[in-house]
Amino acid sequence: MSTNDRTPVLQCEQLTQTYRSGGRELTVLKDITFALEPGGFLAIVGPSGSGKSTLLGLLAGLDRAAAGRVLLDGQDLSALTEDERARLRGEKVGFVFQSFQLIPTLTARENVLVPLELRGEDGGPRADELLARVGLAGRTHHYPAQLSGGEQQRVALARAFANRPRILFADEPTGNLDARTGGTIVDLMAELNRDAGTTLVLVTHDRELAARAPRMIRLSDGVIVEDVTR
Repeated sequence: MSTNDRTPVLQCEQLTQTYRSGGRELTVLKDITFALEPGGFLAIVGPSGSGKSTLLGLLAGLDRAAAGRVLLDGQDLSALTEDERARLRGEKVGFVFQSFQLIPTLTARENVLVPLELRGEDGGPRADELLARVGLAGRTHHYPAQLSGGEQQRVALARAFANRPRILFADEPTGNLDARTGGTIVDLMAELNRDAGTTLVLVTHDRELAARAPRMIRLSDGVIVEDVTR
């Protein structure tokens, strides 16, 4: 894809999600519509229960919407099978979670190598480069239990960028970190977003952290109540 192509890398149209609860239908998201261009940095904010994580799961193809559709890099997720969505995620999507989700029996370097090995790549140089980039050049052979929370999230960030994703989804990536360490993680994400051109979608309840993104969408009761570009 040309670097001058501004076709949205992420687009959702009238996205609605409902669940059955106690014999009645509960609407979690209603008519969510927006588009994000390549290289964009979007923060999705809102109080607990506003639908942030549900929306992230739909945008990443981890779940299917009750109505509407999501286009990820031009592909309609609703038209893909579960296996096809998984393949698309492996090729074009990176994830960072609040709980780090590192494999405890693997070193920092080995954790970063996982997505590369799944693609059949010799990823050693790439893993070393990314770990150095996030400030962990001297910690590559340490296991998660030997790392601080901030260091573990740096490993998770390096792993998320390993396969050069078109888009990275981060779900409350600073939720288990103190304010200073969390700020450092968001700074690193913004730096990698800028330098690698990876589109970044950050879900957070922290408005101060969200303010670092040039665009912010605020949810309330499952609908968009604010969409601001700074």
